[in-house]
Amino acid sequence: MKAEVGGMEPLDLRTAVVRLAADGRVVHANTAAQHLLLGASPEGALIEDLLGRAEKLGKIASGTAGQIVRALASGNADATECFKLLDGSSILMVAGPVAGGTLVEWSDITPYVEAMRAQERDPLTGLLARPAMLREIAAMVQSGEPAALLYIGLDRFTSVNNMLGHMAGDKLLQKVSGRIVGLVPADAVMARVGGDEFAVLLRADSEAATAMAGRLLEMVARPFLIDGQSAHVGTSIGLAHLDPADPPENQLRNARLALLKAKADGGDAIQVFTDAMREELEQARLLEIDLRQALVLREFSLAYQPQYEIDGRRLIGFEALLRWHHPKRGPVSPAHFIPLAEELGLIVPIGEWVIRAACKAAAEWPLPLSISVNISPLQFRSPNIVAIVTSALKNSGLDPSRLELEVTEGALLLDSEPVMNIFRQLKALGLRFAMDDFGTGYSSLSYLQQFPFDKIKIDQSFVRNLPASPDGIAIVRAVSALGSSLGLSIIAEGVETEEQLASIRQNGCKQVQGYLTGRPLAPDMAEALIASAATAGEGKAS
Repeated sequence: MKAEVGGMEPLDLRTAVVRLAADGRVVHANTAAQHLLLGASPEGALIEDLLGRAEKLGKIASGTAGQIVRALASGNADATECFKLLDGSSILMVAGPVAGGTLVEWSDITPYVEAMRAQERDPLTGLLARPAMLREIAAMVQSGEPAALLYIGLDRFTSVNNMLGHMAGDKLLQKVSGRIVGLVPADAVMARVGGDEFAVLLRADSEAATAMAGRLLEMVARPFLIDGQSAHVGTSIGLAHLDPADPPENQLRNARLALLKAKADGGDAIQVFTDAMREELEQARLLEIDLRQALVLREFSLAYQPQYEIDGRRLIGFEALLRWHHPKRGPVSPAHFIPLAEELGLIVPIGEWVIRAACKAAAEWPLPLSISVNISPLQFRSPNIVAIVTSALKNSGLDPSRLELEVTEGALLLDSEPVMNIFRQLKALGLRFAMDDFGTGYSSLSYLQQFPFDKIKIDQSFVRNLPASPDGIAIVRAVSALGSSLGLSIIAEGVETEEQLASIRQNGCKQVQGYLTGRPLAPDMAEALIASAATAGEGKAS
């Protein structure tokens, strides 16, 4: 027969069946029942006596007989009871009324119990898994004790994982979990609840929980030795105090919301959950719904920011900038929706639309100006990026040399050989590449060696304080000299004042983009500017 347990699919197990008369005497017992508990020829004997004899003979553990008899005498229409044999087997008893008595089934559910026990633990670290942590949270809430939940997420783990390999990444997770287990109190409950995320349930008040989070932050920041190599990761921690009104899943979610807030603030930090975070989550959820809908309803548009050669302020091209005008929200800042699109993976289809729309628009301009399009790291590593760009150029008829793709170091950091292959294939189409936000990362110079860029964009953070900043002046001068040596164009972005413009010009930069020379323009205004430049004979390709 098959037994159903806790709503699971029926288990194909060997089942012992006993039929009892109304007075508790055995009417019939199958072979499995005789072997499991009752011994040979049990018919006519009282079930209570047979179970007591099985207990004395060591077939079942002490106290099990009384446990079964009480369940049968409970008066429930269907009685269930779990118990163990002395050999460790787990037995499920299901009893129900039949004509003239009771039908009892005993099923060996040991495989099921062992499988469930295995699911309680994370196989890599040996810590509890998420379902077990949720039960622990529920039990803690019922106890009424003051308690807090720490949600721990590693910072920079992905970089370590990719640099040292996934096996080293697994070892790092094991070492991190061991370090945390060694620090938290013995009565704390710890689980691995995500790829590089852990949760710790503490019996602690606010002050003690915060102190523990601080110690964990400092401990995880210390270097780890993995296969002879030093690995550094930081951690961000979300802290939530248990709320009796919230179900366990919400308690865990609250702590993770605090973690995400800590990461958003730069990482290596502790953030305590507040109700305002829940409101932020709801707003983010609504924004996600609207963003998905915007892609379907084509609510996006492009604005075009002009780029100039400083000498003579000759128009050389435009950067295509994504805009979203929501029918109810109005204009939504790219700073809000682009990171969300990255997180959801929507940046890939949105980015494809941007490439196609920008190529189509530029192909219709009366001057052969360049059009720059930002490519996100996720989009650049998409297997379809070469086909998308090829199709956009072909369908629009745009000369490939007029298309400039702007990439950041983030697009180049991982899997250098596959990324290099994509870079080479796109370069072979005849288009140009610009390194965006140059100087804000760690390895810009090495990337200039590896990848054949055509242009460097000096990040606005170096321009903002010119000419008062000696460091900014030195960086502009150095990058301009580097570009001249390598045969690269150099453009400074974010130029807003005449003083900044004069400073970058004096220090060797020849191209500019910013509010001073031109704000982002709607398509019709960009076309008017191009027509004016064509009439004056000023425009040229960069």
